[in-house]
Amino acid sequence: MEGLLMKLQEMAAFYGIKILAAVVILVLGRWVAKGISKVTERFLNNGKVDPTIVSFVEHLTYIALMAFVVLAALAQLGIQTTSFIAIIGAAGLAIGLALQGSLANFAAGFLMIIFKPFKAGDYIEGAGVAGTVDKIQVFTTTLKTPDNKLVIIPNAKIMGDNIVNYSAHETRRVDMLFGVSYQDDIDKVRKILRNIVDSDHRILKDPEAMIIVKALADSSVNFEVRAWAKTSEYWGVYFDTVEKAKKQFDAQGVSIPFPQRDVHVYQHRANHGQESAVDESDEMPVVLGASDAG
Repeated sequence: MEGLLMKLQEMAAFYGIKILAAVVILVLGRWVAKGISKVTERFLNNGKVDPTIVSFVEHLTYIALMAFVVLAALAQLGIQTTSFIAIIGAAGLAIGLALQGSLANFAAGFLMIIFKPFKAGDYIEGAGVAGTVDKIQVFTTTLKTPDNKLVIIPNAKIMGDNIVNYSAHETRRVDMLFGVSYQDDIDKVRKILRNIVDSDHRILKDPEAMIIVKALADSSVNFEVRAWAKTSEYWGVYFDTVEKAKKQFDAQGVSIPFPQRDVHVYQHRANHGQESAVDESDEMPVVLGASDAG
């Protein structure tokens, strides 16, 4: 009995020291992992790295260090970590295959954070959706549409399609098309449009706005105005210029043609001996020809 007690004491002392050492490794390792992750965060912030990248790298560093600490603690307890690592690897492979879509979104999100095709606050078009970027996260990107809808797009989908960033530059060209009648004086029309452009302080002088005759269309002479403005004032310039052009055209007698159709109708006289009258036996009117006119 005494021998059994002594053996139990020896085992308790032996394993107690191992357990104590494993606990110390966990506590100190956790403290060191936090310290290293904070140092990494501070280093990246001093380098003016994007906050999203800073947060991501900080958490990734902490998780990697804690995985190493846990393995060291298990090794201290005498657990064979080689087989444990193999099990983790197999489980990781199975999880990776099951979550390959999520991993693709993760990889796309990481690339977006690094290469920055757009940032929060930009107005973009991607994956068939247009809106202002609200959040860029590891797996998804959130857009807010002009009518205040929130659209959440998987990063893999938005990175796998064309991305149009309307806010990438400070200025944009505003293209506007105006059609006038063939009977109107094109020099007069150009002068009206030039006065409208020159009177708007939001339209930039450099580069200078262009007013050109773009096409001789079927029903109209098409003028195009190509004016430059700040990106934030794009739609204001567009809507106001179109409205001013309509008012000025009306005031100065410039006509804006619209599609019309001339229909020619012929009626056959009834065969009742009365040439001047048409009764219920008359044939229905027949359209012999039709043509478009401006």
